[in-house]
Amino acid sequence: MHRPSAATQPTESTRQPIDGGWHCSHFYYTWNRDRLADMPPAQVAEGRTALISTLDPAREGGPIRLQTSIVSGAKADFGLMAMDPDPLVVDAVHQQLLTGPLGPAIVPGYSFVSMTEISEYVMSAEQYGARLVAEGETAGSPVYETKLKAYADRLVHMNHQRLTPNFPAYTNTCFYPMNKKRKVGENWFLLPKEVRNDMMSEHAKSGMAYAGKVSQLITVGLGLEDWEWGVTLWATNPEYLKDIVYHMRFDEASARYAEFGPFYASYVSTAAEMLDHCLIGK
Repeated sequence: MHRPSAATQPTESTRQPIDGGWHCSHFYYTWNRDRLADMPPAQVAEGRTALISTLDPAREGGPIRLQTSIVSGAKADFGLMAMDPDPLVVDAVHQQLLTGPLGPAIVPGYSFVSMTEISEYVMSAEQYGARLVAEGETAGSPVYETKLKAYADRLVHMNHQRLTPNFPAYTNTCFYPMNKKRKVGENWFLLPKEVRNDMMSEHAKSGMAYAGKVSQLITVGLGLEDWEWGVTLWATNPEYLKDIVYHMRFDEASARYAEFGPFYASYVSTAAEMLDHCLIGK
């Protein structure tokens, strides 16, 4: 997250993030089995149809990104991740679930409201060029220019993916919120920028070891939530979720300065697959 500058001119009031990013919400729900048991079969069948329609990622008027997953464990039965420039489009999915035919049996358990961002620790092309010089390259040389152009080209794609991401094809996922510490002797926000940069660079290198196995999205909850950031991971295999979290715990930025909230592990599915797994209307 970039440190905001003081505004000098009035700006238009809007709900869409001014950097072109999206709002992002994670929702987790549990089925109330007693309420389900009291519902007539016709209401359950109608509810299945309505819920499948509400959670259709291609539904007209729905959020730009919408993903359903089956949650492992007793924290929740299913989860949603929704993203859109308009936060009310995102929240409308939640409201439609609760007011649909199955709504009386759907119990909200946890949510996290955030926005996409480009981290202040992502190097600009100019900063990358300075690093190349510090590592021994000659500014303006063919090698320097080739490396600089390759990074600049990648940066455009990476920043687009950070602000308006596509969901990866991986079906194993987990979400957790986190903070940076503000304790005496371990206050992240009192560290010099250069020190924080170095630690985040180490942290990023640890994550790069899982390229092709794990995809990560960091969204910011500062000013919106009790936790400062939300971390969403998708992996080709659940083993890699365990491995990357364990591996990155040894980085100083994590081991010394990070605090973590609850973890929600889940498996990407269609709404119909989730209902079948939860034995709703079967």
